Amino acid sequence: MIRLWGKLYKNHKIIKQVTLNTRAEKMDYSLFFDYVTEISHALDAPSPIVIKTHIFNFAKFNFVKFVASDYVEQINFDHFQIELIKD
Repeated sequence: MIRLWGKLYKNHKIIKQVTLNTRAEKMDYSLFFDYVTEISHALDAPSPIVIKTHIFNFAKFNFVKFVASDYVEQINFDHFQIELIKD
């Protein structure tokens, strides 16, 4: 099982957080956008635009950070971060 921790930050503090438990045994990067969308929905936040760089950063560093320029609409937080939780 893969666990992803989504966090919304404002002024360097976590304002909302959620953990997503997937049924997959290994990370399937073709489903990465679906994971991001599901976490965003659970946090009641807009979904960011996911590009290859985001996926590569997540694969390499086990976390990804979305900033205001990654969104089409206005956001009320500084950044959105997703981190892989290792068991």
